Amino acid sequence: MTPDDSILLDEPTTADLRAKVTEAWREFAAALATLLPTLQPGAHVDITLDPTASGTGTAVYSVSMRVAQDGFVEALAVGNAELPTEYRMDRAAVADMVALGWSPPGVLPGSGDSFGLRGGPDQARELATAVSRTLRDVYGAPHPAFLVYLVHDEEDEPIETTPLGTARHEPAVGGTVDLDDLEDDDALEAALATVDADVVPLEERVRTVVATMSKTTVDQLQVDADGDIGIRAGSAMVFVRVRDNPPLVDVFSPILTEVEPTEQLYVKLSELTNRMPIGRLYCAQDTVWASIPVFGRNFQAIHLMLAVQVMTGLADELDDRLHGEFGGKRFFVEGDKPVPAKDRPSDEHRPGMYL
Repeated sequence: MTPDDSILLDEPTTADLRAKVTEAWREFAAALATLLPTLQPGAHVDITLDPTASGTGTAVYSVSMRVAQDGFVEALAVGNAELPTEYRMDRAAVADMVALGWSPPGVLPGSGDSFGLRGGPDQARELATAVSRTLRDVYGAPHPAFLVYLVHDEEDEPIETTPLGTARHEPAVGGTVDLDDLEDDDALEAALATVDADVVPLEERVRTVVATMSKTTVDQLQVDADGDIGIRAGSAMVFVRVRDNPPLVDVFSPILTEVEPTEQLYVKLSELTNRMPIGRLYCAQDTVWASIPVFGRNFQAIHLMLAVQVMTGLADELDDRLHGEFGGKRFFVEGDKPVPAKDRPSDEHRPGMYL
């Protein structure tokens, strides 16, 4: 343990990442289990691993559920015939699908090239668990925030529902964090006028800024059990946490997990931190974190916006760079898909955009 480890382990950014991700999946499965019994016959729930985040091109991993006239839920999950050759599931992944309860393609009437699953109204919890584990363990979604979903009727008219955990509602998928798109936005100017008011609590101001950047509403922000706001931007997962004492907004991201702490790693993180315009990189337990603090006193919305923009860029860039040098596991990468290791592309060291 390095001299700084005892300090870093007390920081909010060093919370158990695995526990945070596991809890997010539990919330997603619970929300889906609660939703299914409320839907009328003919309703559909379509859930897709966002291809813009996965970098898998035309490969789309999705699960679609339909409520039949008898009240049973029929689910279809994408099979190999619907995937490009290089992204098809191997035998182990297919076996995992069967173990989760899916019938092979063509077995369930009307399933065609998809895996099929059918359950009654009293089996909503089991269905939701199977779907959640399929998306996470077989299709490789690292966090529900990388999922997009749409609930609609037989005429494709959207059905208003409560959010499915931190998954993103499909109409909001286009809302990525990009300051260039927001500079002349009237909604942004109105939001900034609101959040800069001294009478508004810091937490509310922060949520207003993040919601405006994400082109969504405060009520639909992805907030986990720790109170952290989750932002999925590209291949990065960024969290925003508000601290009361002292007033501080922490923008942080898990760059690399399951990495072995070595002297070389600490030296590298120190060198990179010294070259960063703001923020720092550090290793706590077996995770490399990036953190950018924003002062809560005299809070300025533009400071938080810049921190989020820089963090999403850093996380997306550094996970590849550090993984290539120190191994470990990136939060989200093509290699997490069910693709044989020998077929995965090697990492390339891209020119530093922020460093």
